[in-house]
Amino acid sequence: MQYSDVQLITPTAIALGNFDGIHLGHQDVLTPILNYPGCCPTVITFEPHPREFFSGQKHKLLTPQAEKIARFKELGVVQVITLPFDAQLANLSAIEFVKKILVNNFDARFISVGEDFCFGHQRQGKAKDLQKIGSSLGIQVLVSKLKKQAERISSSQIRHYLDIGEIKLANDMLGRNYSLSGRVIHGEHIGKSLGYPTANLEIPPEKLLPRYGVYSVKLQIGNKQCYGVVNIGIRPTLEGKKESIEVHIFDWNEDIYGQSLTISLENFLRAEMRFDSLIELRDQITKDCQKAKELMKTAAFLI
Repeated sequence: MQYSDVQLITPTAIALGNFDGIHLGHQDVLTPILNYPGCCPTVITFEPHPREFFSGQKHKLLTPQAEKIARFKELGVVQVITLPFDAQLANLSAIEFVKKILVNNFDARFISVGEDFCFGHQRQGKAKDLQKIGSSLGIQVLVSKLKKQAERISSSQIRHYLDIGEIKLANDMLGRNYSLSGRVIHGEHIGKSLGYPTANLEIPPEKLLPRYGVYSVKLQIGNKQCYGVVNIGIRPTLEGKKESIEVHIFDWNEDIYGQSLTISLENFLRAEMRFDSLIELRDQITKDCQKAKELMKTAAFLI
């Protein structure tokens, strides 16, 4: 069974999990595989997410597949294997999963998981079971213990913080700023008519958007680090119905249509609101930009 478009590198040191978000807790699971002697650092994840498979409902993701793979590579993972999560895989017993998938296909010598990892038919296998099975097969299994802290790091908690606009708390759990990546497309050019031209970002439909509103952002264009504000929402002042992501970049007047752009969210400035006129909207955008610049100066001073 072939799971990769390129030749697999074996033997492997494997990190197992869904890893949506690749937050700090996930990184504790990934770190041990990176320098395990004689083995290729390998992540095995699943598509679709098992939760989506069993519920039959699409779920928004913190890190869609392409973004997730890119992040793994940044962290030093050499190969990423995506297992198709289907009925065949779901019905494997715990020991069958280890023997047939991890050993026979990937020659696993070392496995790293989080302490809440479940596997096998009806999620009957737990992390401690994986350790027992691994021991019987001569495979070392490391279970990453969640660090004691005021609040448990989880993808679900990060989603909650994003839903309520607590971007700082979400970023703290991620260990980096939550970002949105996509292609710059043409919009209606309303921002330009108000004196605040915007880049409209088209992102993967499965990407989770945070609470509608205005955020201060940081972005990289070429070799230049830039700052700006983004409005995420449906633009109620303009009777909008469709979600949009409109970025105003400070001190920028070059054409970037068609280019790929990544914005990282730094501060939640305000909720999306409806204005009675475009003049009121323009005045509020001015205030948003001033606030974002003040926060930018404060951050630079603290550094």
